Amino acid sequence: MNDPLRTVALAYDGLCLFEFGVATELFGLRRPELEVKWYDFRTISVDAGPLEALGGIRLEADHDLDAIARAGTIVIPGWKGPDVAPPAELVDALHTAHHRGARIMTICSGVFVLAATGLLDGLEATTHWRYTDALQTQHPSIHVVPDVLFVDNGQELTSAGSAAGLDLGLHLIRRDHGADIANRVARRLVLPPQRDGGQAQFISHGARDQASAETGIAPTLDWALGHLDQPLEVADFAAHASMSPRTFARRFAADTGTTPHRWLTRQRVLAAQTLLETTAEPIERVAARCGFGSAATLRRHFTALVRTTPTAYRARFRAASAPV
Repeated sequence: MNDPLRTVALAYDGLCLFEFGVATELFGLRRPELEVKWYDFRTISVDAGPLEALGGIRLEADHDLDAIARAGTIVIPGWKGPDVAPPAELVDALHTAHHRGARIMTICSGVFVLAATGLLDGLEATTHWRYTDALQTQHPSIHVVPDVLFVDNGQELTSAGSAAGLDLGLHLIRRDHGADIANRVARRLVLPPQRDGGQAQFISHGARDQASAETGIAPTLDWALGHLDQPLEVADFAAHASMSPRTFARRFAADTGTTPHRWLTRQRVLAAQTLLETTAEPIERVAARCGFGSAATLRRHFTALVRTTPTAYRARFRAASAPV
């Protein structure tokens, strides 16, 4: 049976150490304080060691490709370059693993390895914004999404630039262990549990106006998080920030890469996840506390973002010790 917690990360000559460190930090670090079964993390390599990583570091993987046969999650942390074809034996091993149900997660340029297998054909995928054109040109059957932090197709998961691997990894931890565990891992990483917007906010490097830098919208976002149970419109955000609705919407997009409505929906779903895990409150009550108004509205937005229903999510992740 496929165990998604049995995880391997690929090492190779020219290894991107930051991306590999992301995989190690997320899945290889022991976390006894969480009191859940954590990932069984191994490093694999096609090449015989020692491997030459970027920065003059040498390392050896503790397993060869045979370990993929026992893995439920495979992480490809970057790659040697968009124009460097992966070895045939690696492509074959990924095909076999995928056929039996393993998940394949790529960070940044690692998507070019997964793309070479053909497993992304007909699916959405992303990579660092510098590589999106190359990915689309080399693999026209892939629907390249250039302005998101990650794409989750179920078995095939791709992320944008290096740091977006943290976003995708936290998302995968949330899939496996629930929102509370993912939030605690994020807190230890000193990261937000869920970054809003996509990499579009990082592509343009034009300076923001001085008023935005001095005023900021963080206090308004904090205020909104404390009022999720209330009906909130752009005008309410703008009034709190002492701006016109048009100015606030423009500044919000510049600072977050998304819209106030999408941000608010995401925060309400995150709040619902926490309540579903930690309380036995009826779904209608959870919906009201999170500002959705009705269970049907909660179900629609929750299913769109979490890909399961609130009831099914609660059955899987609610802690046994949650108050009744």
